[in-house]
Amino acid sequence: MDRLGSREWTQYILRDLCEITSSKRIFASDYLSEGVPFYRGKEITEKFKGELEVSTELFISRAKYEEIKTKFGTPKAGDLLLTSVGTLGSPYVLRHGDEFYFKDGNITWFRNFKNLESRFLYYWLVSREGRAELKKATIGSSQSAYTIVLLKELKINLPPLPTQRRIAAVLSAYDDLIANNQRRIAILEELARSLYREWFVEFRFPGYEGVAIVERDGMRVPEGWGVVRATDALYINPPTKVPRAGLKPFLSMGGLSEISMLVNEEVEYREGNSGSKFKNGDTLFARITPCLENGKTGFVQFLTSDTDVAFGSTEFIVLRSRTLCPEMVYLLARSDVFRDNAIKSMSGATGRQRVQEKCFAQFYLAQPDTETLALFSSEASLLFKAIKTLAEKNANLRRTRDLLLPRLVSGELDVSELEIAGVPEEAA
Repeated sequence: MDRLGSREWTQYILRDLCEITSSKRIFASDYLSEGVPFYRGKEITEKFKGELEVSTELFISRAKYEEIKTKFGTPKAGDLLLTSVGTLGSPYVLRHGDEFYFKDGNITWFRNFKNLESRFLYYWLVSREGRAELKKATIGSSQSAYTIVLLKELKINLPPLPTQRRIAAVLSAYDDLIANNQRRIAILEELARSLYREWFVEFRFPGYEGVAIVERDGMRVPEGWGVVRATDALYINPPTKVPRAGLKPFLSMGGLSEISMLVNEEVEYREGNSGSKFKNGDTLFARITPCLENGKTGFVQFLTSDTDVAFGSTEFIVLRSRTLCPEMVYLLARSDVFRDNAIKSMSGATGRQRVQEKCFAQFYLAQPDTETLALFSSEASLLFKAIKTLAEKNANLRRTRDLLLPRLVSGELDVSELEIAGVPEEAA
C-alpha cells in the first residue's frame, strides 16, 4: 500500500527507539493488603479496557516502592506497559498521577523514548500491523508469552515525531471522549444505586415522613408495604423461547463488567439456542466463582427491540421482575445483602463453585406499595436510559476510531498538514 508522504516514513528496529525492560523482582513475602498498588497483567488489561476502577488486590509498602524508585526507577507518565503473559498485548500508557509497581515477567516496560511518541506506539501495538509484529515476539504453546529479546527486534514504520504526535492526538481525542462518557456512566449508575439504597434500604422515599415503620414477618418495613420471598418478586431463569434457526445475539460471561450494568464487548451473533435466554429488562447474575464474587452483573438493554430474545452463557442466572420493576431488580441484584445470600449458597469443586438457585427462596425483601414502586421506576428508568444513550455514543466513537486507526498508523491517511491544538511541532 502506498503511503501519502511515504518518503517521510522510515523503518526502525524497536530497540533503537526506546528501552525495553521489566521490573525488579517482588517476592510474595513483600505483598501487603494496603500501600502502593502492585499490578499484574489483569490490572493492566483493565486499564487498557478503560475500566475506571482497577480491582487492585496486591500492594507493596511505601518504603519498598521508594527504595526501588531511587535505585532503579518506577513507571512514570508517558511510559508504556504491555501485558506479556496470559492475556497478551494489552498496552497502557501511564498518565500523570499514576503510581504503582508491577510484576516482573508478566508485563514489559517501554521507557526512555527517542524519536518515538509512546501514544503512537500504543496505537501501533493495537493495530493490524502491530499485532502481526507482536506474533513474532511470541513463544510457548500451552501458555504464550512475549520475550523482551524478541520485542526488541520488532520492526516499526514511523513518520517524523511531529506527525506521530498528530496521529496520536487524533486517536486520543476519541479515547478521551469515550473516557469522559464512561465517567458520566459511572456517576449515573452510582446515582441509581444511591436512589435504591435511600428508598428501599433506608426507607427515605418521597413522603416517608408520614409513614410509620412496622414489624411484618420478622422485618421492619414501611406501613402498607409487604414482605416477600425473592422467588415471589422475581422470576428466576424464566422460560423464554429462542428460535432454533438463524443467527441470534449471544453474550458470554466475559461480556459483563465487574462495576457496571453495561456489556463491555460487542454482542456476537451465533447459531443455536442452548444456554441462558433473556430479553431487554432482564438482569444477568453470575452464578460461578470468581465472576459473582468480582461483581459481574449486567442489565439487558442492548437488544434492538424489547421483542428480541438473546441467549448466552450457562453461567448466567436470569432475573426478571414479577412484582417489582426491571430497574429495581438490577439494583437489588447489585446489593451486598442479595449477593452475600447467593455466595453463601455456593457449592461444587473449589474454584468452580456455583450459586444454588434455592437460595433465592430463602431471601426476603420489602415489597413497596404500587405508588412508590411506580414513582421509583419512572425516576430510575431515566438514569438507565441515559446510561444506554452514553453507551451507544461510545460504541459509535469506538467504531469510528477503529476505522481510522489502521489508516493513520500505516500512513494511508496523511495528517502532516493538520494543525492540532496542543501538539508540539518540535521533538522534545
